[in-house]
Amino acid sequence: MPLKRVLEAVGTKPAARYVQLYSYDYVASGIDMVDALHPQTILAYGMNGRDLPLAHGAPLRLRLETQLGYKSLKFVRHIVVLDSFEDDGSIATGWAWYAGI
Repeated sequence: MPLKRVLEAVGTKPAARYVQLYSYDYVASGIDMVDALHPQTILAYGMNGRDLPLAHGAPLRLRLETQLGYKSLKFVRHIVVLDSFEDDGSIATGWAWYAGI
């Protein structure tokens, strides 16, 4: 399912600029609203007609096709929409916050 559909369903405010995703294994990943609304940014809950396997990120996985693979967060627990930038820890640990391809 496109992340855009989820964001439209919950009704994000016009000031929304970033989406922060948190996983069950305490990893976080942040993206800007441009990438969040991109048609290739999806939340995957199934694979090959079945529920998404644990090895592939069940129960929910962010697939972010416009950025490098490490931004495609597995085991999504909850999503927060923000109006200001929040470092998810990637910058402090040497990873690029934006990893576009």
